[in-house]
Amino acid sequence: MPSIVTASQLRTVLGVSVSLYSDAYLEGIITSAEQAILPMLTANQNAISAVYLQNNVAYYITQKPNSFVAGQSVIVTGCVPSTFNGTQTVTSNYYDPFPYLPYAYPAPYYVFTAAITNANITFRPVIPAGVAYLSGANAATLYANTEAIEQAILVVSVEIMQSVTAPGNTSADLEFNPQPFVLGRSLQNRVMGLLSPYIDVETMAQ
Repeated sequence: MPSIVTASQLRTVLGVSVSLYSDAYLEGIITSAEQAILPMLTANQNAISAVYLQNNVAYYITQKPNSFVAGQSVIVTGCVPSTFNGTQTVTSNYYDPFPYLPYAYPAPYYVFTAAITNANITFRPVIPAGVAYLSGANAATLYANTEAIEQAILVVSVEIMQSVTAPGNTSADLEFNPQPFVLGRSLQNRVMGLLSPYIDVETMAQ
């Protein structure tokens, strides 16, 4: 389900009726737009690249430095096995430049831990990456009332919609000259002016 833009908002922009495109269909478009935009924004969240559990301690290895503090509640999603998911209380947070683990995985490690009572689970990459965010501090919550983010998601939603419905996945200018693919690498660049104050410079967005 989309978090920032509603189906009725997108329907108003597109000028289409419920009989033509259902709420469920438009919500799928909006969710795709949010998945393209929200990970680029500064928030207290991080991607989880690997996990393991040893002696009832769960170890979460994140893709970049995280700012979680012992005692905070962190919501974890997308990890396999699901033992690692759910609301976890952080017990420690550290940086290990030269980890000694019997696994072929690139250093350094940015790690936070949580207490989970379970049998040991061997080290394993999480593909696609899981997500951990401080309760109430993920991008969808932080920017729920930020007009620029809402407009950016609407623009990208319209681009996705046009890409799906336009022949050849392209648009045309006023003289009917074909333009580059709507969903090309420049998709986010179309709204970078709106997003620039909120971009997380530690991500690939830089």
